[in-house]
Amino acid sequence: MFNRFLKPETRYARRMARIARFERPIVGPVSRAKAWANMLLMDHGLFRLVYLNRHLVGPGKLWRSAQPSPQQLAWFRRQGVRTIISLRGGREHGSWPLQREACEREGLRLVEFVLRSREAPSRETILAAKAFFATIDYPAMMHCKSGADRAGLGAVLYLILHENRPVREAMGQLSARYGHFRFAKTGILDAFFDTYLREGEARGLDFLTWVETVYDPEALRRDFRPGFWSDLIVDRIIKRE
Repeated sequence: MFNRFLKPETRYARRMARIARFERPIVGPVSRAKAWANMLLMDHGLFRLVYLNRHLVGPGKLWRSAQPSPQQLAWFRRQGVRTIISLRGGREHGSWPLQREACEREGLRLVEFVLRSREAPSRETILAAKAFFATIDYPAMMHCKSGADRAGLGAVLYLILHENRPVREAMGQLSARYGHFRFAKTGILDAFFDTYLREGEARGLDFLTWVETVYDPEALRRDFRPGFWSDLIVDRIIKRE
């Protein structure tokens, strides 16, 4: 909780130490207990044991959810899921080695496709998403920490780029139903797709053509302003990544 008062280089060094710690395989009961304690307490896993924010996207080929526990990963395997997609990027919590171990045990393929929830989506990420979704062994499940923002962005991109759904329809994956707050910093994701509807669809441009030729991430970042109260709830109270 005191990280914000530390120098950037100190925060970075601490984060790298946590990542190095959880990159190591789980060996012995003490190591396993530490991983579980970190997942449940530091990574808010206790809440996810009660509610995983689990939903089907599209015609049953893809699930979206919050960070699953080993038992929840086993449940997905029983539903026929073959691939687990981590959108988180960070490996600094006990959730990571527990997930890696559970996927190996359950015969699930674990892959990563890092998304950000508080930044203007990069052109490179959007273009890479199309190829990524084309290579996945389905059925699949993708998750972030809470299943609200990055999972929502991933679901919208999947529907647009892989299922050829209209952008306006796909944007339903970014909604309060999943815990997404449009007027917090995470609302920059909504602003991204709103900008396409205004600048691209209105001019007859398909989504990828607009991304490649018109989209300006810097302008989106400069113009977007989060709401104070929504941002307070998401970043200070709920403490989303």
